[in-house]
Amino acid sequence: MSTVTEQKAALRRQVQTAVRRITAAERAQSSEWLLARLRRQPQWRAARSVLLFAPLADEPDIGPLISEAFADGKLVALPRFESAGVGYRAALIGSLGELSAPAAFGVREPTAGCPELPLSQLDFALVPGVAFDAFGSRLGRGKGFYDRLLTVVTGVKCGVAFDSQVVATLPREPHDVTLNCLVTPTRWLDFPPAPRPDGR
Repeated sequence: MSTVTEQKAALRRQVQTAVRRITAAERAQSSEWLLARLRRQPQWRAARSVLLFAPLADEPDIGPLISEAFADGKLVALPRFESAGVGYRAALIGSLGELSAPAAFGVREPTAGCPELPLSQLDFALVPGVAFDAFGSRLGRGKGFYDRLLTVVTGVKCGVAFDSQVVATLPREPHDVTLNCLVTPTRWLDFPPAPRPDGR
């Protein structure tokens, strides 16, 4: 029987193959539908401090949200990788000009001068990933950096995905963080809080 690590690796390959089949036109249209669905959600509308991300080419394009969040008066932070064993921190930006050229892992990040925002002060975090399921589980790229970041976020943690990235169920490990919700071009899913160990 395969290990959880092997199961995750196989699912990554399967989903990434499906995502590579999405054309540029389909990605653009699906991203527009996803953003329209997100904008209607009260959790997003009410959030005053948000963690977004600069999307990679195989992720939904949430780029327009950054400028929209500025216009709405939200505090906007993006992950910034700290190489000294820390992983990702949230750093505030005041304009798109404060994003670097692709840095760690090929992702644009806030520049070094952008101040850190404590993760516990975020109202809402948009979370990328390779795959998601209908129970709030997320499969990342295998390094665990986002899971460590998400354990500190006390606000809403919302996955962002194309429909082809949603699978029936994902294998889980103790460090995996459960999301509060998931948005795709066609669906918004809310996930109930995980039950307490005592069943209450």
